[in-house]
Amino acid sequence: MLLTMDMGNTNITVGVFEKDALLFEARLMTDHARTGDEYAVLLHNILRLHDVEPSAFEGAVICSVVPSLDNALQRAVLSVTGCTPLFVGPGTRTGVNIRLDDPAQLGADLLVGAVAAIARYGAPCAVWDLGTATTVSVVGRDGSFLGGVILPGVVTSYDALSTRTSLLPHVRLQTPPRVIGRNTNDSMRSGAVFGTAAIVDGVTDRIEKEIGCPVKVIITGGLGREIAGQCLHPNVYDNELLLEGLRLIWEKNLRTPAEKNE
Repeated sequence: MLLTMDMGNTNITVGVFEKDALLFEARLMTDHARTGDEYAVLLHNILRLHDVEPSAFEGAVICSVVPSLDNALQRAVLSVTGCTPLFVGPGTRTGVNIRLDDPAQLGADLLVGAVAAIARYGAPCAVWDLGTATTVSVVGRDGSFLGGVILPGVVTSYDALSTRTSLLPHVRLQTPPRVIGRNTNDSMRSGAVFGTAAIVDGVTDRIEKEIGCPVKVIITGGLGREIAGQCLHPNVYDNELLLEGLRLIWEKNLRTPAEKNE
């Protein structure tokens, strides 16, 4: 079995694979105050909840955008599974040519998503990850990582809007019945859902114009399903994209040719 963990600014997504099949997915809150021992307890309880024996793991791989928690998570994984996790970063074999001014600046999550998108959907493509931040990873015709776009996340933006205005409430972000809201809550939901969908469509059109060809649009992340259904541009929603990318990267780095052919 393989343990995969995607550590974002809000949540840590945990996935367990048996060969190439994802057995389950779970989430932990990203908490800077937690120690390695506390994360170990939470991880152990998740595995017990899903009847997975910690000693069954042959490897672990982590994608992190929270460097301050890397050591704690590494200790937790080693303590529970006995495996030293592979952290995706500079020097990790991915098979993707990174065409950035400084490849070391590329976020691990963006690279992992691109690896999975190429494998599952082919190139060229644009991967929209709608999480704490909204990020776009652009892959060219030849499978090279060309660059991307970074925007404030949907929830992040609307939390700021509610916090910094006196009359606007915190609302649950879901698709309203119409674009033109007839009350404050629906008006805010319209801006979040339809407004973000319009951003996806508009920026994707500009990306296609810039690289000179159509791209496959893959949407993932917390609010991805809600937004994907409202986009005019053809797209696919893939909630397992980053976990699959982690599995593929682990295979490229640690599996032998004989193991890959099993």
